[in-house]
Amino acid sequence: MFKPDFLLDLQSELAANIEAFLPEVILCAGIVLLLVLRLFGTFKRLHLGWVALGVSVAGLAVALGQWPPGAFGLQTPEDFVGDRVPLFTGLLVYDNFTIFLRIFLIFFAALVIVLTLLTGIPDRDDSADFYCLLFGATLGMCIMASANHLLMVFIGIEMASLPSYALAGFLKGRRQSSEASLKYVVYGGGASGVMLYGISLLAGKFGTASLPALATEYVNALQPHADAATIAVLTLGTLFLFIGIAFKLAAVPFHFWCPDVFEGASAEVAGFLSVASKGAALALLGRVVFTFAGLDKSVHAAGELDVAKYLLPMLAIFAAVTATFGNLAAYLQTNLKRLLAYSTIAHAGYMMMGLATLTRAGAGAVLFYLVAYLFMNLGAFAVVAFLRNQTGSEDLSSFRGLIRRSPVLTVTLAVFLLSLLGMPPLAGFAAKFQIFRVLYEGGQYYGTVGQPGLGWWLYALLVIGGLNTVLSVVYYVKVMKVMILETTLEEVEGRPSPPLSAPGGSLLYASLLAVVILMVGILWDPLARVSDVGVDRFNVSPPLKAVARAGTEVRP
Repeated sequence: MFKPDFLLDLQSELAANIEAFLPEVILCAGIVLLLVLRLFGTFKRLHLGWVALGVSVAGLAVALGQWPPGAFGLQTPEDFVGDRVPLFTGLLVYDNFTIFLRIFLIFFAALVIVLTLLTGIPDRDDSADFYCLLFGATLGMCIMASANHLLMVFIGIEMASLPSYALAGFLKGRRQSSEASLKYVVYGGGASGVMLYGISLLAGKFGTASLPALATEYVNALQPHADAATIAVLTLGTLFLFIGIAFKLAAVPFHFWCPDVFEGASAEVAGFLSVASKGAALALLGRVVFTFAGLDKSVHAAGELDVAKYLLPMLAIFAAVTATFGNLAAYLQTNLKRLLAYSTIAHAGYMMMGLATLTRAGAGAVLFYLVAYLFMNLGAFAVVAFLRNQTGSEDLSSFRGLIRRSPVLTVTLAVFLLSLLGMPPLAGFAAKFQIFRVLYEGGQYYGTVGQPGLGWWLYALLVIGGLNTVLSVVYYVKVMKVMILETTLEEVEGRPSPPLSAPGGSLLYASLLAVVILMVGILWDPLARVSDVGVDRFNVSPPLKAVARAGTEVRP
């Protein structure tokens, strides 16, 4: 049958787009498969976690196959510069950054599924519903990481948020769980409404919702001849857009949902939200900020773009306040999940510091931090889940003398906490070192190109980040003090404490995560190179007007 050329071109383009979108397609197929299987009585007697694990492994395998060949080796990252391919008429974008975040999110989802199989949450009857919600949230987060259009930004955030609301309240019959879900829905709906209003302002004023096209409009809007009304719309629209992203990131002052939701949700769900939500939100924030600042190679007007002097102080202030508040608020917490929630807020601040540099090195440092954060934060929540099954409590007081009752879980939890603190030679130290290094180099760069004021913002962030690391020692060490030095009621009365008989699979899971943290902390160069490949699409530094006038190029 004869087909016009334009139909053949359309079919070819659609096939190429679906091929690039294949990991997300597999997640969609997994959702459909789980829903269909639960219709048959035979599968109602089986735990569908193993089916979900198989789907996630298949999606991960496809995503790994899309990574540039040889880029997991020790070659120079510049050898693996990937193409930037717009998907579905430019709504999404396909590049190394997208692939890196896909691998990160799907791999993390697989680890969470293994954790749920070990802890027994969800049970057999609810397994299909739970993993459908988990895949739905992961799918939305993958779209957030590849969004190239403001409508896809909103759709991605909503696709990630709606299943997360249900997951937070998945423990039916628990008042705290229902309360956490309700708070999450109310706060999330308000943040989504504000963000959508900001998107409508930007799209209505400039006649486009494409991120690269909006970046060009920013060039014209910031010229001296721009009128006050345009500046007002630009400011409000950008602020409202960032509010929606900051909510997913749990950045201060949009963090208020995080401690309550983490305390009410199961430790497995809290661990998923603490890592996956942060990763997707940081990826989206990086795309938006770097596009507006001119680091995106697709922005052809980047030579005249001078947005860095506005974006950098804003990001620096939010990063400093978020890290400081998270560490200070964690001091008085007695529930371990709530303490880790404030720790999560603080680490969001650290990662925002890397984005605040507005350099490609900063973006690479954030990707490195995300991978390290995956293992240490998931490990901490996993141990909390294992101990909850043994003690029936998640309060810190229940973990007194834990070293004598379960030495393996105590040692692994200490490793995770010390890594979150940033103690060498663990992965957390390597991650914070990467962030602090790019802050120092970014300060030098901005001083070189005639913008010393921006450099001093980064130097101030470096000092604040170091001070926050010292502040965090108190509550991380407090947990270890309770586990190692304090005694149980039985020991006070002269009776031996009953040992905790954790299953071997739980001990192996926690031990493997601890070993990975130690290995990444000692041999971090391969991960650093892979992170550099993931940000190949970004220019080295923002094209400030000072650089254009001088006709020089400075590489931090």
